[in-house]
Amino acid sequence: MAPPASAMLAGASAVAGQITGANPTIPGMFPNMFPLATNQMQQFSALPVMPVQAMTQQATRHARRVYVGGLPPTANEQSVATFFSQVMAKIGGNTAGPGDAVVNVYINHDKKFAFVEMRSVEEASNAMALDGIIFEGAPVKVRRPTDYNPSLAATLGPSQPNPNLNLGAVGLTPGSAGGLDGPDRIFVGGLPYYFTETQIRELLETFGPLRGFDLVKDRETGNSKGYAFCVYQDLAVTDIACAALNGIKMGDKTLTVRRANQGANPQQPKPEQESILMHAQQQIALQKLMLQPALVATKVVCLTHAVSSDELKDDEDYDEILDDMRQECSKFGTLVNVVIPRPPPDGEPAAGVGKVFLEYVDIDGATKARAGLNGRKFDGNQVVAVFYPENKFAQGDYEG
Repeated sequence: MAPPASAMLAGASAVAGQITGANPTIPGMFPNMFPLATNQMQQFSALPVMPVQAMTQQATRHARRVYVGGLPPTANEQSVATFFSQVMAKIGGNTAGPGDAVVNVYINHDKKFAFVEMRSVEEASNAMALDGIIFEGAPVKVRRPTDYNPSLAATLGPSQPNPNLNLGAVGLTPGSAGGLDGPDRIFVGGLPYYFTETQIRELLETFGPLRGFDLVKDRETGNSKGYAFCVYQDLAVTDIACAALNGIKMGDKTLTVRRANQGANPQQPKPEQESILMHAQQQIALQKLMLQPALVATKVVCLTHAVSSDELKDDEDYDEILDDMRQECSKFGTLVNVVIPRPPPDGEPAAGVGKVFLEYVDIDGATKARAGLNGRKFDGNQVVAVFYPENKFAQGDYEG
């Protein structure tokens, strides 16, 4: 005789955990929830989990990095890291405890800039006060990177440098934004394209040493765009420099020099500054003679703004450009040689890249070439043609 139904149900309940496919009752789980098997639990526990510290570093990286531009060719990751760690300590910018403020540096040697990563958001903001600081003899620009998110960064820490930083300890003016910012920033326009950075600095430093200088260049070619910005260490000479330099003829150009944040009419110097102005104008007259574009004719003509660095990387493109130059420039006279310096494969800066050198059999051909090519447009760029010293060309010196 079969047992009663109630007895069967009670028995089934007692052995439910032993029946294949049945799930035992687990406290805290609803009846329709199925627990993971032991091997499945082990698989999930073996998955890598990003530590909380690493997640925080990733989320704050955009606010902990600063862009450093205008690096000298000798700069490397170690020298940049050491320099910025040392100057941060000198100005009192370290806020994350003992040790170096810099944790990582990435350098783009071809374009001469770096991303410097700090330990904390606050230290990165303090580093922004170092704009214009002199590194290995050259003033560098310190900016926020393009991925910087101001609204998000404001929730992570201070977004402005500490006003109590000791900037004077590293040669910067306390209370200024550093480098090329501020009301005493000077715009220098109308610069002939063939002026080098050294020549422009020499002209500007007639009035005293510069705290910051930036010659604006084309990102693709690296050639001058014909204007620059500067700030003097002695801010009192700002208006003197503007008055003395504004309107001066340099080659076929006329300089426009004024405070960058004001209209086209610079302020006039005060009466007590007139003697300084007169002396400076005499010095400028001498500088003008030195900066004239190679007026002594030679057999060699140098072209700038005719080719870009990127166009010279591919062998076929390079050969085609070389042939085109020979054909076009032989119309002015008999060519002895055409030299177009190429960028090296490793991307390191090389002398003369972006220039074209034309050597003619006589000065007559070179003179016609200079007259015919100067101001002409190649691919939308206005070419500048100047005579080049024959001895430098013969020595393979393409830097000038």
